[in-house]
Amino acid sequence: MSQTESPRTAPTVTRRPSSKVARARQVQRVRPVTYVVLGLATLACVFPIYWMFVVSSVGSQAASQMPPRVIPGGNFLNLLKLVFDTIPFLRSLANSLVVAACIGVGQAFLCSLAGFAFAKLTFKGRDVLFLLLVLTMTVPAQLGVIPQYLIISKLGWVDTLQALIVPGLVSAFGIFWMRQHISATINDELLQAARMDGCNSWQIFTRIAFPVVRPAAAVLGLLGFVNSWNDFLWPFIVLKSPEHYTAQIAIKALQSNMSIDLGLAMAGSFLVTVPLLVLFAFFGKQMVSGIMDGAFKG
Repeated sequence: MSQTESPRTAPTVTRRPSSKVARARQVQRVRPVTYVVLGLATLACVFPIYWMFVVSSVGSQAASQMPPRVIPGGNFLNLLKLVFDTIPFLRSLANSLVVAACIGVGQAFLCSLAGFAFAKLTFKGRDVLFLLLVLTMTVPAQLGVIPQYLIISKLGWVDTLQALIVPGLVSAFGIFWMRQHISATINDELLQAARMDGCNSWQIFTRIAFPVVRPAAAVLGLLGFVNSWNDFLWPFIVLKSPEHYTAQIAIKALQSNMSIDLGLAMAGSFLVTVPLLVLFAFFGKQMVSGIMDGAFKG
């Protein structure tokens, strides 16, 4: 008697999800947490500016309310007019704009020039001088205030805007930043070819090096502008007369010896913050990408 064989079934193969699928699932699980963290971080950054506007639109009483008031009032224009009546605030804003613009442009060009010298020129003591330059970044800026003030006083620049502009035209960080960019971006063969064509060092810098590193120089100029706009200590030391005040010192002038009107102070502070918000709105992406690019090249 013959036996019929049952058909053989193919073995079951368990397919494991590919690494791409597993990674996609992991990203989907992490993404909501990332959004929550980023949202909280954004709220923590934006709320102080918004609360400053709320206080400047309500008055000093809003600063002491608990929980903090979150609905703006209708007193902003009145407090802003009072700020302009108390001090020459428009003049102070113009002074800050002039100083910050000069420092931003000066750092973009002069630090690029010095960075090119350290990166591509050969001279005696170059490496030692660059090491000393880098070491100066470890020294707190406050330690240089007294000798810097003595130099400014000898030059007769106390209570003038050049006392703010000239010391800020170059910085150790700016030179280091541009030196790293030039070293990583410009090939020595290109410079040698330019020298063979009869270009001197100045022509090589202005026609070849600076156009190539112009985006990095622009980022450095923006950082210099922001730092100068926010600077308080050095202008507070050297500026004496109200017509030379920068915006930060003008806000300090709103405070009396006995008390301070927080409504006025917040209105002035909000007005000073607006130019930086506009700057970051237009150039924030370029600044972040330039900083990240410099971090990788450094």
